[in-house]
Amino acid sequence: MRRWLPFPLLSVTLLAIWLLLYQSVSIGHVLLGSAIALVAPWALVPLLSPRDRRMHGAWAVVTLACFVAGDVLRSNVAVGRLILNPRLRGRRSGLVDIPLTLRDPYALAALAIIVTSTPGTLWVNFNPATGILTLHVLDLVDEAGWIETIKGRYESRLREIFE
Repeated sequence: MRRWLPFPLLSVTLLAIWLLLYQSVSIGHVLLGSAIALVAPWALVPLLSPRDRRMHGAWAVVTLACFVAGDVLRSNVAVGRLILNPRLRGRRSGLVDIPLTLRDPYALAALAIIVTSTPGTLWVNFNPATGILTLHVLDLVDEAGWIETIKGRYESRLREIFE
């Protein structure tokens, strides 16, 4: 069944949302919604991780989640202060190059989500040949501090989880 319908619950949900959005159960909407609900989940199949893949380090997941939550909260306050305080508007933003040893695509995707969800930072580029991650930081005061934060807090725990 999974070979023909990889995510059956998603298909049912997509059909229900389609019918709710159009507020009609006419045969045309049911057929078109069913076609979309059957075909759309196939776009997610390449994103599946291999079956033998296991995440390790439950404690690393918990500590990483705590670090991310704290950093997002702290960054929200810092960006809010930067925007609302006119005296701080002259601060410098810039790009930071961070050398990473992380190569696992799922770990890199998790790092991209962490960095992008933190206000004031943006994942700009990752060069897989050199392992250099380029970040844009809204308030760049200490470049070495950013390198230590990414490598020490995030990369080390992501390596423990995914490798």
